Amino acid sequence: MDFSSSSSWAAISLVVLAVFATVAAVLLLRQRERIVRQAAELASDVEALNDRLWTLADSEEHYRSLIEAQGDLIVRRDGARIVYANGAYAALLGLDETQIVGSLAQPRLVASRPAQALEGGARVFDECLATPEGERWISWVETVVPVALGQSVLQRVGRDITARIAAEQELVEARARAESANEAKSRFLATVSHEFRTPLNGILGMADLLGDTGLDAEQTTYVRALRTSGEALLGLVDDILDFSKVEAGKLELASEPFDLGVLVETVSELMAPRAQVKGIELAAHLAPDLPTHLVGDRDRIRQILLNLVGNAIKFTDRGGVGIRISRDDRMVVIDVADTGPGIPEERRQAIFEEFEQADVSPARRHEGTGLGLAIVRRLTALMGGSVGVEGREGGGSLFRVRLPLEASEATETAALPDWRGKRVLVVSGAPFGAGFLREIIRAAGGDALVASDAEEARALLRDPASCDAALIDQEIGRTEAIALAAEARRAGVADCLIMLSPLERRQFGSPREAGFTGFLVKPVRARSLYQRLSPRPVLSAVAAEPAASPPPPSRPRLSVLVAEDNEINALLATRTLERFGCAAVWAPDGSRALAAIEAGFAGDGPCFDLVLLDIRMPGMDGLAVARAVRSREKEGPGRAPLPLVAVSANVSDGDRAAALAAGMDDCLAKPLERAALQRWLDRVAASHPLSRSA
Repeated sequence: MDFSSSSSWAAISLVVLAVFATVAAVLLLRQRERIVRQAAELASDVEALNDRLWTLADSEEHYRSLIEAQGDLIVRRDGARIVYANGAYAALLGLDETQIVGSLAQPRLVASRPAQALEGGARVFDECLATPEGERWISWVETVVPVALGQSVLQRVGRDITARIAAEQELVEARARAESANEAKSRFLATVSHEFRTPLNGILGMADLLGDTGLDAEQTTYVRALRTSGEALLGLVDDILDFSKVEAGKLELASEPFDLGVLVETVSELMAPRAQVKGIELAAHLAPDLPTHLVGDRDRIRQILLNLVGNAIKFTDRGGVGIRISRDDRMVVIDVADTGPGIPEERRQAIFEEFEQADVSPARRHEGTGLGLAIVRRLTALMGGSVGVEGREGGGSLFRVRLPLEASEATETAALPDWRGKRVLVVSGAPFGAGFLREIIRAAGGDALVASDAEEARALLRDPASCDAALIDQEIGRTEAIALAAEARRAGVADCLIMLSPLERRQFGSPREAGFTGFLVKPVRARSLYQRLSPRPVLSAVAAEPAASPPPPSRPRLSVLVAEDNEINALLATRTLERFGCAAVWAPDGSRALAAIEAGFAGDGPCFDLVLLDIRMPGMDGLAVARAVRSREKEGPGRAPLPLVAVSANVSDGDRAAALAAGMDDCLAKPLERAALQRWLDRVAASHPLSRSA
C-alpha cells in the first residue's frame, strides 16, 4: 500500500467532512432563523387575535347595552327551551337572566289579536300577558334566526304597547259616546220636526182649502202670503235638520231646474215685513242677461239667501238692504248689501265660523246663535262655490256668494218691452231701490230720471222734455207724494204709480182717489213694472196664477180611509180628498182604522181603495196597522193587496225604510202635497175595476 496515496485520501475525506459540516451548519442556521421569524409572526397574530377578541367583546357589550336601553323584550327559543333572553324579557316573567336561560318558562296569555304575515317569513302580532306588574300588551315581531350550520332558533322581539292600547280603547269609548250623542240629537231633532210639521200641515193645508173658495184679490194675496210664510217656517224646520246633516257630512244636494227670478222674489216678499217693521228698505234686482231657469239645489240657494238677507236686516237700522243677482262667466253671483255699521276687517273671516258674532263685546245689541253665516259657508262650499264679505263705500257690508250654476235646457229669454224713447221719473230716496229701478228701465231701452226727494222731482218735471211715467215712493211722505202726483199730471205724465209696502198699502187708501193711476208693492218686481207701464204683459217668464180649485176628476169615485189622530189634519185630508171626488172615511186611531179595514174585508163595511196611515198614533200606530193588514191578507189568498200609504212628519231615510218594511207602499211627508196625493189617486184609479171595464 502506497503511504502517500493513503494520506491523500484521508486529506480528501477530511475536506469533504468539513464541507458537509459547514453546509449542515448553514442549513441549521437558516432553519433557526425561519423558526424565529415564524415565532415572531405567530406572536403578532396572537396579539391581533387578542385585540379582535377585545373588540368583539366591547361591541357585544355595547350592543347589549343598546338593547337593554331601548326596553325591547328579546327571547330566543330552540323549540320550547329558552337559549337566550335579555333582562327585559326576564323581568316580564319576574326572573333574572341567569334563571331564565335553559328554562321552558312562558308568560300567561290573557288575550291576543290576529297575526299578520310580513315579507321574509316574519310575522307581527299583539298579546296581552299577565305579568307581576299586571296585564301588559306586547307587540311581537317573530322571525327565524340561523345560529349555526343548518341550525336556527325562533326569535321574538317585543315592545310594550299598553299605553297605546289604553288610548285606543279611550278613543273607541269616546267615539261610542259621540255616536250615542249624535243619535240622541237626531232623535230630538226628529221629534221637534214632527211637532212642528203637524201644526204646519194644518196651516198650509187650510190655506190651500181657503184658496179654493171664492176670494177677492186682496184675500187671495193674504192667503198666498199665509202659505208663503208657512212654507218658510217649514223650510226653517228643515234647515235645522239640514245643519245637522251638513255637520255630519250627510247632506245630499239636488240638481234640478228652477226659476231663479221666482226664488229671489219669494225671498224678498218673505223678508220684506221684517225690513218694513224697522223702517228700512228691501230691494232686489236680477241682471237682464241671467237665464230664467238654472240647474241646482233651489232649497239650499233659498236657504243661503234667507240667511244673508235676514242677517243684513238684523244689523241694519237705517237705509236698507239690496239683493243683486248677476252673471260672471259660468258663475252666478249673489250680492247682498246693507247700510249697517259694517264689519271690522279683523272679524270678516271669523264671522263665518260657528257661534261667532261680528260684535263680540258684552254690550252687543243683537242676539243670535251665530249659525246663519256658518250654514251659508258650508252650503256654498258643498256646491263648489265661495262666500266672502267686504266693506261698502259709504258704509255697510257687502256679502258676495259665487255659485257654479248652469242654465237649464228649459230656460227662456225674457221678452223685454221696447221702451226706447220712453222717459220714466223715479222719485225715491231709498239707497238701493231707486238704482235698481233705473237698471230695470234701462234694460228695456228707456231713460230713467232719478230724484231723491220731491223738490228734485219738481225740477225735473219742469224740464221741457216731458216724462211718460212717474214712480213715486211713499217713503217721501203721503202728502208730498199726492202733491207730486198732481204736478206730474199737470206736466202731462200719463202713468203715475205710487210704490207702497204691504203695510202702507192698507193704510194709504185708494191710490186712484189720491191721483195715481195705480200702485206697485215694494220690493218692486221687474215683471210687475213692465206689465204696469206696457199695454200688455210681455214677459214670458210671468207665472200663471193657480187654478181656484182642482179640476173635476175623470176617474171612478174612490173610497179612502184616513187614519189620523189630529183632528185638524184629519179635516184637511178628508176635505182635500172630497175635492178630488173621493169618499173619505176618518179613523181617529190605529185600532179603529184596522177595525174598519177588517170590516171591509168581511163585507160588513166599505171596501177601501186606498188607506192613508199616520205613522204616529196613540195606542196602535200606523206601522202596526200595516203589519196587521198584510198578515190578514196572507190568511185570505187571492185577495189583491190593499194600497197602504204612510203619512209622517218624520221624513228621514230611516222612517221611510221602517214604513216600507212594515208593508207600506209609499211614505208621504207632512205637510201632504196635493200633487203627491193626486199621483196616488191616479195610480189607484188606473187599477180600479170600473176603469178597467171602461
